[in-house]
Parts: sequence; structure tokens; C-alpha cells
Amino acid sequence: MILNLVRGALIGMVETMPGVSGGTVALVLAIYERLIASASNLIAGFWELVSGLWRGDRVRRSGWTRIRAVEWRLLVPLAIGMLLGLVTTSHVMEHLLHNHPVSMKAVFFGMVALSLLVPIRLAGGFRGRDWVIAAVAAVLAAFAVSLPPQEIAVNPVTIVLGAAVAVCALALPGLSGSFLLLAIGLYAPTLAAVNDRDLGYLGLFFLGALAGGALIVLVLRRLLALHHHVTMVSITGLMAGGLRALWPWQDESRAFTAIPTAEILPIALLALAGAAVVGAGVWLERRTGEPTREA
Repeated sequence: MILNLVRGALIGMVETMPGVSGGTVALVLAIYERLIASASNLIAGFWELVSGLWRGDRVRRSGWTRIRAVEWRLLVPLAIGMLLGLVTTSHVMEHLLHNHPVSMKAVFFGMVALSLLVPIRLAGGFRGRDWVIAAVAAVLAAFAVSLPPQEIAVNPVTIVLGAAVAVCALALPGLSGSFLLLAIGLYAPTLAAVNDRDLGYLGLFFLGALAGGALIVLVLRRLLALHHHVTMVSITGLMAGGLRALWPWQDESRAFTAIPTAEILPIALLALAGAAVVGAGVWLERRTGEPTREA
């Protein structure tokens, strides 16, 4: 449970970084499919319990069966860790992103680049058509993360819709929820709401996240169960295309800028350091012997 608390904190920490997906971290930490399965059982079980009020006892028993199948020792500490990681690092990440944007992107670029090995391994190898599927997913992800920031009115409707979109991205490795919030103009207001403990804003955001999360979790559970190989191939492409958001040298409108010669070596070393951290994490996770896929 302590390890799951730490895993959750890591996911919460990276979710404050535009361009890095919490789903990517969950994948690297070997809990992605278990997390999707537990969340799916919780959502489906709760729905069956509610609908069972007017559909009969058998449906209610089925709901309790699904809820008992939830890995609570994974889900609860993970959720607590995510909340703690998000709250405790939002100020720090805001400072680092503002004062050291190139260095931060370089570190996370290296981390995500090496993380590509995880879905490739889980896919069980690539065949001819797999490269096409991965390429299409990469192009779509690269397009999504190249969108320049927009400004929209901050109101209850946009907060709920923005949260639903962001949490869908959180569940998809390669797409960052915080980056999509940045693209639609809700990243700064959301970060400020976390820092200022704006309960009204956060309550609306939670409602949107709950709706979007329920939808994407149920879809992903079905895809992983019926089309595991293709899903992992697609996730590989999404992660590869998502690297576009982490390229260190780009301006605020997402256009690439010239690479200063003096920065190449130190930035490359930072990227390698980020990759080394992920490599060490993957090695440690494999040493724990925990399953990477639901039995």
C-alpha cells in the first residue's frame, strides 16, 4: 500500500506538467491495466447497484460482485497519493515551468521516449500493419499537442467540459490532461484553483472529471480485453506523437525555434538523465514481480 501511495504521488506530480500523461506513468509503473480494470469494476458495479433498485435483487448481487473485484489496496492509496502529489507539487512545478521550461521539457522528453519500450513489450512485438496503426496514432497525437493555447470564458460549462476532456487524456498514455487544459485555456485557472483551494471551481472540475473518467475507463477496459495487441500498438503511437509537446525548443504558440548550439549538450544530458530515471523505475517494478496485465 505504501508503494501504491508513492505510485499515485508520481502520477499526480507529472499531471501538473503539460505534455506528460499520468497514463504513461501508470504504464511504466506496471499498474495501468490493473487500474483500468479496477476503475471499470467500480463504475459498472456502482451503476448496477443503483439500477438494481428497480431491476431486482440479481442485478444488485452482480453489482456487489463487481465492487468486490476492485483492487482497493491499489485504488485507494493510489487516489490518495495522486491528490497529495498534485497539491504538494503544483507550486513547485509552476515555478520550474516558468523559470526553466527548456530543461524541464528535456527531462520529461527523455522519460517519455524511453517509456515507449513498455507498450512495445506489452504489445508482444510489431507486425506489418502495426507500424501503420502506430503511425496514424502518432500523427493524431502530434497534431493534438501542437495546437496553440486558446482563451475561453471560464464558466461552469467550460470547467465541466474541460475536466471531462482532460481526464480522458489522463487515462491515455501519450496525451496529457494538463496539456489539453493549457491548449483550451483552462490550465492556469485550474492550477490557481488548486493553489487557492477554490472549492467551487474544484467541485465543478471534479464533476466533469468523474463523467469523462467513467466513459474513458469503460471504453479502455473493453479495448484491452478484446483488442489488447492493437490497443498497445495504438498507445505506442500516441506516446510517440505526444513527444511533440515536450520538444524543448518551441515558442508559446507551439512553433519550433532554432536550437542554440550551446544548449545541445546540457539539454541532451538532461534528457538522458530523465531516460535513466525511467529505466531504473522499470527495472525496480519488474523486480517486484507484480503482474502487468489482469489475469
